[in-house]
Amino acid sequence: MANGKKSKKKLFIFGGLGLLLVVVLVLVIVSGNKEEVIVVQTEKVEKRNVTQVVSATGKINPVYQVKISAEATGEIVELAVREGDVVRKGQLLLRIKPDNYEAQKNQAEARLAQSKSTLSSTKAQLDKVESDYKRVQELAQKKLASDAELENSKSIYLQTLGSYESNKSGVLQAEASLKDAVTNLNKTIVYAPMNGTVSKRNIDLSERVLGSGFSPGTEMLTVADLSKMEATVNVDENDVVLITVGDTASVHVDAFADKTFKGIVTQIGNSAVTRGLGTQDEVVNFEVKILIVDAGDKIRPGMSCDADIETEKKFNVLTVPIQSVTARVDKELPQDSKGEEQAETKVKKEKSNKPKEVVFINENNKAKMVEVKTGISDDTYIEILSGLNGEENVVNGPYRAISKELEDGSKISVQSKRRGSDNEKK
Repeated sequence: MANGKKSKKKLFIFGGLGLLLVVVLVLVIVSGNKEEVIVVQTEKVEKRNVTQVVSATGKINPVYQVKISAEATGEIVELAVREGDVVRKGQLLLRIKPDNYEAQKNQAEARLAQSKSTLSSTKAQLDKVESDYKRVQELAQKKLASDAELENSKSIYLQTLGSYESNKSGVLQAEASLKDAVTNLNKTIVYAPMNGTVSKRNIDLSERVLGSGFSPGTEMLTVADLSKMEATVNVDENDVVLITVGDTASVHVDAFADKTFKGIVTQIGNSAVTRGLGTQDEVVNFEVKILIVDAGDKIRPGMSCDADIETEKKFNVLTVPIQSVTARVDKELPQDSKGEEQAETKVKKEKSNKPKEVVFINENNKAKMVEVKTGISDDTYIEILSGLNGEENVVNGPYRAISKELEDGSKISVQSKRRGSDNEKK
């Protein structure tokens, strides 16, 4: 009896364990076959106006400005303007001490006078020698002068003529030296080259400046026309190809936070401006100049600014949120039984492995991957040229789901539309 009871007890224990094992296996199989549901937000495809914009930063500069450097070396003995003064073309700006240049001019005048005096003396001597030579020629024709006398007279005439020509060159050289000395003396007086404003003054009275010789002279003043201002901005090499002369722009000057200035692109640089050359931080930009149409009289050179250049605008085109468009690569094609790909398969694989632009649309709570072709974009939306017809609801978030998790046929759950959101409620 005791053995029978023990056998029944063991049977119940092992039977219970077996049943428990079966239940666990069933739960594992059921949970393993359960399909993952991805929570997303959607937005309806709509037609909008899209403006493609290139943004850049830079500085405000006058359209017309002249930097005046010293052409004469010396001390500033008169300074007639201050920074900010309005000047007219031809107005006196400053004087440089002229003593050395006046001395050079006087020396040049003396050398010219001496050269002219020598030329006059040589001319008188040439006239006498020429007369003697002609008389000897006449006597030689009458056999009254020997050949030796004729040759001697001719030699004296030619030598005197050579001296005269040399003295003429000396006079020309002395005149050129005097002209150069006068020019250098005039460089000690600096006049305004244009109507404008003294936007910068780098020198003070009694300061010594260096003239332009083999190197640039001391930069003394900058005269600018502040009635015409432009923004000089640096545009990335990938964006500069989108810009053309005549494009409109909105210029935001940091000093005028609440005002936007209108501008027009007037010049696009042909040469790159490279920073950090040869390093990982290398940046290649191109200078773009934007004429500010309504500058007013408060903008000053050197102010920092941002510019939004409108490169293209399209009206009533099909659009989706920018984040809805992602890139996908087709899965690899299967290999043959020997693990080697056939030539035709390889070609197909190479073509299929090129990334393509896609969006995911909600189709009966399943994600459907649709290949699209895109056009221009603004900060929020991107144009769809083909692939959609405007009736779909595209997935527009979250980013991780769009970029990595979603696949064609993935099960999705659309999150309810929140206030202030454009997501479509399902």
